[in-house]
Amino acid sequence: MSPFTTLLGVVGLGALALWQEFQNAPTALQKGALDLLFSPIKGAGFSIIRNRLGSGGKGDSILPTSPGSPAGKPTYTWGNDDSGQVWFTKQAVSYGVNKIYTDAWSAPGFMKTSDTYAAQPAMPAPLAIGDKPMPTSSCSFLNEPDFSPEYSQMQISFNAQEAIFFIPTLSKAVQSAGLKTAVTCCDAVGWASTVKYTNALVAAGMESYLGLITSHTYSGDANTALNTELSSWVTESSITTVFDLTWFKNRGATEGMTWANKIAVGIINANLSAYLAWEGFELKQLQYNSHLVDTQDGKTATPSANFWAFAMWSRYIRPGAQILQTSGMVASDVLTTAVKNKDGSIVIISTNNGSAAKAANVSLKGFTPKAASAWVTDNSHKPASTTASISGSGVSVAVPSKGVVTVKLT
Repeated sequence: MSPFTTLLGVVGLGALALWQEFQNAPTALQKGALDLLFSPIKGAGFSIIRNRLGSGGKGDSILPTSPGSPAGKPTYTWGNDDSGQVWFTKQAVSYGVNKIYTDAWSAPGFMKTSDTYAAQPAMPAPLAIGDKPMPTSSCSFLNEPDFSPEYSQMQISFNAQEAIFFIPTLSKAVQSAGLKTAVTCCDAVGWASTVKYTNALVAAGMESYLGLITSHTYSGDANTALNTELSSWVTESSITTVFDLTWFKNRGATEGMTWANKIAVGIINANLSAYLAWEGFELKQLQYNSHLVDTQDGKTATPSANFWAFAMWSRYIRPGAQILQTSGMVASDVLTTAVKNKDGSIVIISTNNGSAAKAANVSLKGFTPKAASAWVTDNSHKPASTTASISGSGVSVAVPSKGVVTVKLT
């Protein structure tokens, strides 16, 4: 591994939240859940949150009533709450979060040929974005455009012609407003759709207008690199079956080890710069695994096994980190990557899918570590300190079967 050869930047990991439910939770539970999500000491240290730009009527959209025509004067409304999003954003920012991804699931219905905010093919229309008491670092104008639900959404063709028509207009509007917000596309349901959309966008010259390519993982995980120079993010991932505390049993969809692999494959094989869960917190919704933190007793915040899969990355890899070039492998069933933080520390993460423990021996070219700290998550540890041994410019650590080990070198 060479600490002087970097491949791409890592922005971080994060989640969305049911904002009002979170805001109204009991104080101690609320604080415990916030610590789990955003504290790099007590929890995962998430560095990104995802918010929603509403498109419904009064109380959801900042423009609930049509101005009559594109030339008409819009009348914006703002309640300083946005269903709890303002409160949630302020809480996240107080922990140091400075990346806020905002997704408009649809344009208001009066801007669309269908006259409804629900899913219909739509002619692109400029979106008016009013003042918001929260910073927005990146913004998408689509949400799952390859899916046709009854809730708010807009569809586009797989050749992305509607998006290609609209992206330059949106980019110009953002720049004219003096915003530094990056325009993103397209938050497809799964990676296969994202590959198609990305190829079409690149061929049409859209990279110069966009800051990110974004995707969800419901119909397919991020497992191959996209054909683009832009950074790639997974901006929504979850599963809707029961809230699960199991790290590994039989490779079930809700197990922590399953999600450890999704994240590792996404970052290592698909060159992701960020990976976001669907929801960070829900209150007594244990019948679903669509969130990372819940409560079993109504008083104490309880993290799922999936949560620790995220935390093994986000707690130790901080915003501004760079993926390092590596060669060789620990074993064919061990996924390993190395990252250099802005403070100069190097973090090595190994995910062992094998049936036996593996010895990870990593040599570093041009870097001699003075100290090593290591943590392990498996069926017996969530997480716990473990031992990493330094020898010259190398480090060795045991990675248990069906476990993840994170080593931090300084």
